[in-house]
Order: sequence, then structure tokens, then C-alpha cells
Amino acid sequence: MKLTSWMVALAGLAAMGLLIYGLGPVLTPFLVSAAFAYLGDPLADALERWRVPRGGAVALVFSFLILLGVLSLLLVVPLLERQLLALVGKLPGFLDWLQATGLPWLSMRTGLDMSMLSVTQLKPALTEHWQSAGSALGFVMSTLSSSGAAIVGWFGNLMLIPVVTFYLLRDWDVLVRQIHALVPRRYAPGVAQIAGECDEVLSAFVRGQLLVMMGLGAVYATGLWFVGLEVALLIGMIAGLASIVPYLGFIVGIIAASIAAFMQFQDWQPLVYVALVFGVGQIIEGFVLTPWLVGDRIGLHPVAVIFAILAGGQLFGFVGILLALPLAAVIKVLLSHGHAHYLRSSAYHEGAV
Repeated sequence: MKLTSWMVALAGLAAMGLLIYGLGPVLTPFLVSAAFAYLGDPLADALERWRVPRGGAVALVFSFLILLGVLSLLLVVPLLERQLLALVGKLPGFLDWLQATGLPWLSMRTGLDMSMLSVTQLKPALTEHWQSAGSALGFVMSTLSSSGAAIVGWFGNLMLIPVVTFYLLRDWDVLVRQIHALVPRRYAPGVAQIAGECDEVLSAFVRGQLLVMMGLGAVYATGLWFVGLEVALLIGMIAGLASIVPYLGFIVGIIAASIAAFMQFQDWQPLVYVALVFGVGQIIEGFVLTPWLVGDRIGLHPVAVIFAILAGGQLFGFVGILLALPLAAVIKVLLSHGHAHYLRSSAYHEGAV
């Protein structure tokens, strides 16, 4: 590629970055819809292979996604709210224990003066704030009601997502073929190979890791429920979502579950059961979930995932977070090809005996 071509490519990338930055709020529902369509397309393709027409396959997949979303709202959200209310309701009792037992024990063990760390003032403020809010949903609604325009915009974007998802899912294969047809025939084989490898990386990480996250969330929530933790579902979901980065869900989950268990039972023995639950979860992930759902396909390194998400959020906000993983996958594939090309080049072998 000539120098002029490189300058045009860099100018195009800069213009695209500025466009994404300026159109971030508008692009958000379209990117979310594209993510849902990307996740649902393999299901639609599988139904097509079973001789279901594309329209019928898309309708079935779309109905499944809508049903899943509605069931989540109707079943999971009320449970999460009740568990959150139960957790906050135990805070005053935990603060009493901390003031009467925890801080004196810590002072005796460490020799530090804990008399300045008084938590008694937190109880009235906490009780007053929570009673004024009424509930988690009431607090959120009272906060949102201060900005009517923001609510209208948020609701409009939310309603736009299923519409755009349906049309993208219906025409996904057509769009892929049209984009491939626009590539110059000289570069079409190479671009198709790179696109396929990018799809493999994204499939291994997004689709596979999403299923691993759901499985881990179910394992953690079930195990903590057997322990008797009242916020088992809440912590299980948090740990499952954090598992998008390997081991982060384990770290976040075991810390949150240990704190919640100590607040609920005010005893050390349940912490052993919490550690056992997360230990079993890690074994199931390592020997069952990851080999079965992800396999040996190439994924993204955890450090690359963290950096991509943080960098995308810093540069482009929520849109950047949505674009972080696809761009990271493309960069990884390009770096792999560049590395292979370098190892075959004369620059690498120059001077070799």
C-alpha cells in the first residue's frame, strides 16, 4: 500500500472516530441491536438448516429474545429488589455489631485506636434516606422524574432496540454478502479470511463467555442459596456478569458474598461455606463450562479485555464500551497476521546462519 493510501486510511479512521464521538447517543440503540442480532444469527441459521424459512426462523429467535427479556423483568427484577431491600434492612444491625464487637476486637488485635471510627451516626441517616425512598424502584423513579426529556429519550431508545434488532436479524446474511461484494476483488480473499477469524474470536469470547457467565451465575446463586444467603441471586448475577473477565467474577463474588454473609449471620463459619461455593464454581468453570462452551478457540486475553473496555469508555463513552470488544478482536487478528508476516520476512531472517 502506497504512502498516499496509508494517509487516506488514517484520515478515514480519524473521521470515523469523530463521527462515532459525535453520534454516540444516536448510535447506542443501533449497536445494542447489532449485538443482539449477532448473538441471534447462529440460531436463525441453525433453524434455516432445518428447512425453516428465514422469516420464520427470525420470528422464532426474535420471539425467544423478547420472551427472555419479559421473563427477566417479571421474575428476576422483583426478586433482586426484595433481596436488595433485605440487605439494606440488615445494615443497621450490622452497624450495631460493628460498633459494639467488631471495632473493639480489631482494636485489641491490632493495637490501633478505633474510638474515632464511630458508625452510630450512619444509622439515622441510612434509615431516614431509605424510608424517604420507600423502595429501590421508588427511589429510581423519583430520581428519573426530575428529567422528563431524559426519560423520553431513554424510553425511545429502548423501544427502538427490538425494532432494529428484528430487521438486522432478518437481513444479517444479506448485509454480510453486500459488504463482501464491496471489497475490491484483489483483497476479497484476504478480507474474508480476516473477517472469519475475527468472527471466530468474537464467537469464542462473546457467545461462549456469555454462556459461561450465565452458567457461573446459576452455580454461584444456587450454591449461596444452599448456604442460606438471602442475597444469593443478586450476588450470583453480579459474579456471573463480572466473569466476562476470567477470575474477576470469582474475586468480586467471593468478596461480596463474604461481606453479605457476615452481615447476615455475624459469624465466621458461613464464610467457609461461601469459599467452598466459589471454589466448586471455579472447578466447574475450568473442567466443564469453559471446555464445553468455549473449547480451544482463540479468545481475548483478560488484560486486553480490561484495557479495551476502559479505553473505549474513556474515548467514546457507552458506545466505546460496545465497540471495544469487536475492535479488540479485529486488532488481535491483524496483529497475528502482522506477526506471521514478520516471521516470514527477510528483515526477521536477515543475518541468520
